[in-house]
Amino acid sequence: MTSSDSIISYSLHLADNALILGHRNSEWCGHGPVLEQDIAITNISLDLVGQARNFYQYAASLINASSGKQKNTASEDTLAYLREAGEFRNCIMVELPKGDWAFTILRQFLFSTYQYHLYEELQQSNDEQFSAIATKALKEVTYHLRWSSEWVIRLGDGTEESHSRIVKAADELFPYTTELFAPADYENAAADIGVGVELEGLKTKWQEKVKAIFAEATLSIPQIKNIDAGGKLGQHTTHLKELLSEMQYMQRTYPASQW
Repeated sequence: MTSSDSIISYSLHLADNALILGHRNSEWCGHGPVLEQDIAITNISLDLVGQARNFYQYAASLINASSGKQKNTASEDTLAYLREAGEFRNCIMVELPKGDWAFTILRQFLFSTYQYHLYEELQQSNDEQFSAIATKALKEVTYHLRWSSEWVIRLGDGTEESHSRIVKAADELFPYTTELFAPADYENAAADIGVGVELEGLKTKWQEKVKAIFAEATLSIPQIKNIDAGGKLGQHTTHLKELLSEMQYMQRTYPASQW
């Protein structure tokens, strides 16, 4: 894999994570527990899709630059709407069904904690585009992390019902967090050339933040059982195929259509 291929794959990985989680969260639009939180989760979805757009646009520019005479073969739209499930590089955790409110909240917290420290480090990338995207996105993710942290505490230290629901969500979600810090070859390659981020250092920071919020929420960190999670390599659950079938319907039914 060339350095250019690694950077493209890395950009697609970051974009896919943001897009798929943004789509999952958007399923709460009009269904949130109260109007204010309905709007909050919808705005977080928009932030994530915006991050995805920036990473897709950059990946498309690199693909087109390397395509020789075949100019403009890729765009943010083709990368989002015309790739098959096996071509997506998102982590399994973000493609899981939205579940109940506790599941959505906890997933957002776990992922926002990861994203916060990732973008914080990515600001130092020697690739100016990655650095710029991370700097802009970090402002959004700071809010995502604060909002989801407050909800984890509220649910964990709330009623017996809310506590039991978030405990159940933790048992379901934590096995998938291992994939966040298991680098794919393109992540290692991007980190080696100073473009990407070393994941081992992020893991410690992530664990410290999660442990602190869980303690405040009167929650225990569940024991993590290893699972086979190959989302970063294109090995996905049927949930992603179902999600893409819905998300890509218009583009595939009416090819090359424009609003």
